[in-house]
Amino acid sequence: MAAHLLGLAGPIIAFGNIIGPLVIWLVKRDEWRFVADQAKESLNFQISMTIYIAAATVLAFLLIGLPFLVVLPVLNLVAVIVAAIRANEGKYYRYPACIRFVS
Repeated sequence: MAAHLLGLAGPIIAFGNIIGPLVIWLVKRDEWRFVADQAKESLNFQISMTIYIAAATVLAFLLIGLPFLVVLPVLNLVAVIVAAIRANEGKYYRYPACIRFVS
């Protein structure tokens, strides 16, 4: 659950949304399969969101990316909360619109 919630650390700490799940995955990947899987899933989603927001920022100069700069943070917040709840229940969760960088 912590790996998912640390995905919300991005606005507080630069790249905290990526560093938090990465640290949990690196520390726990050999101990707990479920924790490693969910930390890896959170890491992949946060990397994807960072790329999407960077692309939307570039496109905002053309006014095309402005709606995405509103929708993407809301999607991130909702998806992270749902994932944290599912992980707390012991259920595997897969994020929507997630590119699998780390497998």
